[in-house]
Amino acid sequence: MNKRLGGIIHAYQKYDPASFPPPSEPPPDLVTPAFEQALMYGEFRELSEEELARAVRLDPSQIQGLGPSIDFLKAMLEERKRKILETYEARSVQKKARKAFHSAAKDVRIPKKLAETYRQAINREQPYLLESLWYRAEDHGGSLSTDLLKVAARMGDKHNIEELASKYEFTGNESMSVPKALEIKEELEKIDELLKQLEEAAKSAQIGLIDMDMLSEFAQPGDMEQLEEMRRQVENLIREEAERQGLQRDSAGQFRLTPHAYKIFQGRLLERIFSELAPSRSGRHHGNVIGEGAVELQQTKPYEFGDSVANMDIPQTVINALLRQGDERPLRLRGDDIEIHKTRNHPKCATCVIMDMSGSMRYDGQYMNVKRMALALQGLIQSEYPGDFLRFIEMYTFAKLRAPGEIINLMPKPVTIHDPWVRLKADLSDQNVSEAQIHPHFTNIQRSLQLARQNLVNCDTPNRQIVLITDGLPTAHCEDEWLYMLYPPDPRTEQATMREAALCAKEGITINIFLVPSWSQSEEDIRFANRMAQSTSGRVFFTSGNNLDRFVLWDYVQNKREIIA
Repeated sequence: MNKRLGGIIHAYQKYDPASFPPPSEPPPDLVTPAFEQALMYGEFRELSEEELARAVRLDPSQIQGLGPSIDFLKAMLEERKRKILETYEARSVQKKARKAFHSAAKDVRIPKKLAETYRQAINREQPYLLESLWYRAEDHGGSLSTDLLKVAARMGDKHNIEELASKYEFTGNESMSVPKALEIKEELEKIDELLKQLEEAAKSAQIGLIDMDMLSEFAQPGDMEQLEEMRRQVENLIREEAERQGLQRDSAGQFRLTPHAYKIFQGRLLERIFSELAPSRSGRHHGNVIGEGAVELQQTKPYEFGDSVANMDIPQTVINALLRQGDERPLRLRGDDIEIHKTRNHPKCATCVIMDMSGSMRYDGQYMNVKRMALALQGLIQSEYPGDFLRFIEMYTFAKLRAPGEIINLMPKPVTIHDPWVRLKADLSDQNVSEAQIHPHFTNIQRSLQLARQNLVNCDTPNRQIVLITDGLPTAHCEDEWLYMLYPPDPRTEQATMREAALCAKEGITINIFLVPSWSQSEEDIRFANRMAQSTSGRVFFTSGNNLDRFVLWDYVQNKREIIA
């Protein structure tokens, strides 16, 4: 008999826990969920290691082969559910529950004062009526309170069994007692909840979503040990990747955002923003020109005195010399042979971004869009226009300069006064008056423009602009040492704001307004924004909020191109 060569060498493959995850898979993105948490809540203390693990989505292929598969656990639970439904029937237990309820109701001796309410509670099967009777039963003594509790319990059993019969389709023949039916209802609901958790875990590899204690009631101990080991490995992966991506834990086990995490998040923001722009419309291409200085163009011109020979077009210069000199050697260059590349410079741009953090910016989470835009703009200027001047101003009842690292913690101010008509003023020169005593949720565009102008006026570039992001009319302004808070918006506040805009125009500062939607926005808000923008040769952009970062960044890039051209 001839021997066959080859055959099955090994039929079982499994990931080595030491090499988890497979090196070919990209690392999970932990920075984005961490920043989204911080953008929403304005702080990072609430995101623990467990919460971060729940927020991260992994590739499910990374956990294949580690412990029992998700599909195996789902099949086990679905088989258990199928056997229960094929074993029992629900009609007879419904009759038992109904009979027990009416029997308990008949045994109650109810006083005449409470008889009508009791009758309605039984006929309508309303637990809240029985509850009100139970509170009133204390005045009548006896066993009335105990009897009413029994009736309420039987009514609850009847409702739960009716819910069981309507929710699940039983096809078996074995009857159930009321306690057995309630026990089966609890078991089926646990199975449904676990199937939902396993389904989500199969999509995102979030093992932390699975209730291990509940699953242990159905799975074998060996499978649970392997599943627990898988969960620990996923958590270790999350912890290691968090530290690698710039999320550092403090002594309390909470994560802290580092500059490295900011850089990663800003890079992903820019990638998303510019990838959403149609190439035919944007024409944006990544080049190797970074920072300030001369940009070499394809066009050339003859050399003129004063031109830098660093921009010489060497191939064309040599060709000109050959055409003039012919075969004569050595080749000698003359001034009229030299061709120079035309160049243009990257001028500096100076920008102040005014971010509205008044009380109305909480509407629809607009403050998150503002903060996301600010982080993206700062990342763009750092990476592509490092010579540009950029400042951020938080606008509310006051105006304050904010460092880029403080943006993530900004939150819309709480509304501290709800009167429909507000006429307040505060003397800022009074040493006994502090900011903490003043309502913070008003919108002081005038003071914000003044602070932006003071920061831009000394910049050594004529290209200066203010990016004002707000949702409507100003409701606060300053006059000398007095701060006025006026709502509804008052013409006096608008006039003070327009005077400050005129001073910006006098200094050559353009105001571009990005108007985000708000529940209180009206046609007058839009007219005011148009008047202010026109007074400084600026523009008004209407955004949905979600597109704010794309609008602001692309407008910045377009302005740079227009200045260069």
